Order: sequence, then structure tokens, then C-alpha cells
Amino acid sequence: MPGEMKTEKRPLNLGLLAHVDAGKTTLSEALLFESGARRVLGRVDHQDAFLDTYALERSRGITIFSKQARLETEHRQITLVDTPGHVDFAPEAERTMPILDCAVLVISGTNGVQAHTLTLWRLLKHHGVPAFLFINKMDLPGADREKLMTQLHRQLSPACVDFGEAPEKVAENAAMCDEALLESYLETGSVTAGNLRGLIADRRLFPCCFGSALKLEGVEKLLEILDIYAPERECSPDFAAGVYKISRDAQGNRLTWLKITGGSLRARSVISYLPKNGETRLEEKANMLRIYSGEKFEPV
Repeated sequence: MPGEMKTEKRPLNLGLLAHVDAGKTTLSEALLFESGARRVLGRVDHQDAFLDTYALERSRGITIFSKQARLETEHRQITLVDTPGHVDFAPEAERTMPILDCAVLVISGTNGVQAHTLTLWRLLKHHGVPAFLFINKMDLPGADREKLMTQLHRQLSPACVDFGEAPEKVAENAAMCDEALLESYLETGSVTAGNLRGLIADRRLFPCCFGSALKLEGVEKLLEILDIYAPERECSPDFAAGVYKISRDAQGNRLTWLKITGGSLRARSVISYLPKNGETRLEEKANMLRIYSGEKFEPV
């Protein structure tokens, strides 16, 4: 509409974590496809997954290095961070946690909560990362929704709530996770999206979504849940950022990966920073700014 104001989409750093073979990379492909970020649905077994960019990852069918992709929902500009699921590469997954606004922990519907699932759950708690759960492979024999919810309550948290149920049932179960909200719910009979978002941000509520990433079942629902209930980041007007990784591009140029937490940054700007375990501030020039999605980047 002429003259209509466009609202800027809120940034969200979203991590994907899982025990190996839970279908995490398949879910990342499904999220990119369903959101319109990709026109082709890549597959691990076809060796064309968007975020498995290294030859060894494609040949072995596992993620070794954390990578990122960009997608959008109605209200969010999401940077999706896909992490390794194999226990041998767990430090690579943990390295991403300080930059995450929230995470989706992918659980196999046939195997349920596994040893490395519990390790990742403890790491999310340690780093204070709000978590959503996607229970995958529900199209396979042996996947029992009721039994899985019982296991999640027992092994992860009683605050795991199935967001695939009727809205009134979700509201009732969510209200049980907080005493003050329960009192309000008993008085008014309602729970707001803001109430739920607050509980999730405080790690007192863990929304669960069931589906099959390979068949695109439950993926649209997960995107909807993230769009509405993911935590909203408060950004200061002054420039601030944290470095979480150093790497090199194909030409050998050093890449410094940042999570911007406030203000703005322009190419050729001089950045003042305090090195880890350092006492003297240093300065460096940002020669070029790149926003990466998979192997490709956009200079800004």
C-alpha cells in the first residue's frame, strides 16, 4: 500500500543442536525451504545439503563445522546456526552457545532422549539459552508421541509443553509452569503470547513441536512458534559485539565472526576491543563487512 510503514524485522540468532542422526541438518534444509530462503530442498543422503559445505561432511553425511544461513519469518530476521551433532565435535557446538538468542534441540522420535541429548541440554542450561524442542521422525514406526512427552518430562524438564495441542490446553499446561501466571490464569482464563515469551526467555517453559523434517511435517508450525514466542533481543544504541570464531576464506583472508549486540558498524570503521585475558585495549580496522549464508556472502 502506498505510504504504508514497514516494520523492521527483529533479529534472532537461532541454534540447531542434536544427537547425531536425529535429523538436525534435514530440519535446517526444511526450515530454509519452508521459509522461502531456498527453492530446492537439499538432502543429506543426496550430498547437496546447503550447510554441509565441506567435502568430508557431504561424504560422511555429518556436520563437522558450525555454519549459518539466513531466513525470514513474518516478524523475524533469523540467522540459523547449524552445529555438529557428533560427540567428537561437541566443542564446536558449545562455541556457538554464547551467540545464540535461543536454540532448537532436535530429538529423534524413534530413539528419544539419548546420551548426547542430555549433554547438550546441560550446556544450554549452563549458558542460559532458551530452548525449543523439535521431535523429529514421527513418521517412522515406533514413534509414540505420548511416551516421548513422558520421557521429556522425566529426563529433561516437567516444563516441556506440547505446542501442537489445542490453544486452551497449551495455555493451561504453560500456566502450570509458573505460580504467578497460574493465579492469573485461574482468575482470567487466559494466557498471553507475552506471558509465554517471558517464560521461554527465562527457561521456565520449553515448547515442543512434533513432525518429520524429511516430509516437511511440523516444520511450518515450528516456524510459526519461533516467530511468535522466541525471545526478543534488547539492543543498545552504541556499537557492541562479541567475537565467537576466527576462520579464513577460500583466498586465505582472515574472517572474524561477530555477534552484533548494539548500534551499527560500517566498512573501514576502526574497532576498539579488549582481548581475552588482556588489560590493554587494541584497535583494528574492519576492512570489509560480510553477511554469510552457507558458502555465499553479501558485502554490506
